[in-house]
Amino acid sequence: MTEGREHDGAGAGHDAHEHHRMSRGARVAVIVAAAVALVIVAVAAFSIGRLSTLAEPTPTDTSAEAGFARDMQVHHQQGVELAMIIRDRTDDPDVRLLGYDIATTQAQQAGQMYGWLAEWDLSQAGSEPSMTWMTRPAEGGAGHSTHDSQDSHATHTPGEPMPGLATPEQIAELQGLEGRAAEVMFLELMIAHHRGAVEMAEAALERSSNDVVVDLSNSIVASQQSEIDLMNDMLAERGAERLE
Repeated sequence: MTEGREHDGAGAGHDAHEHHRMSRGARVAVIVAAAVALVIVAVAAFSIGRLSTLAEPTPTDTSAEAGFARDMQVHHQQGVELAMIIRDRTDDPDVRLLGYDIATTQAQQAGQMYGWLAEWDLSQAGSEPSMTWMTRPAEGGAGHSTHDSQDSHATHTPGEPMPGLATPEQIAELQGLEGRAAEVMFLELMIAHHRGAVEMAEAALERSSNDVVVDLSNSIVASQQSEIDLMNDMLAERGAERLE
């Protein structure tokens, strides 16, 4: 009888082991199936996103997208220049931090727009004078612009300086200043510079529905308007008039 009980116990143990092994195998199978499902969903989502991007028409050499990418690069490059100048002309930590933020952000965005033109197989130098794209009527845009005027193209002439750019004389003057005087002039120049960039970004929104252009333009409008408010506060803190 003892031998039978031992045999029955061994059989039960074997059955339990087999059940445990099968349960573990089932769990593994479920995990594998879930992982495969996730991969399939991820691939499908990527494919849909990629196809939607590929479906967008590639901007042409004289398009608003190409003009915006070229002109805003130039505009941003001066923003970086002004920001680097003020970092050498003051010890104020707030102004230096602002300069650093502007320089890094605008350098990154300029590189992004350089990449667009390369992706679109377009020259970095356009066949038309700068600002030409802004002189054309606003048609087919994303409709996200908050610009007060729907005829902003009428205020620009091809080849003229971009809105908000500092003149060579103003840059030379800034380079000759130090401390509070340099801070105030930098803030005044950068407020004008930002307002020009916002105008250009809003003009792009009025003229383009390209996803990457719309996304960056909206980002420029929001971030630079916020910095304009900050810089006006910084002017007031230094006893200078706010630029409304």
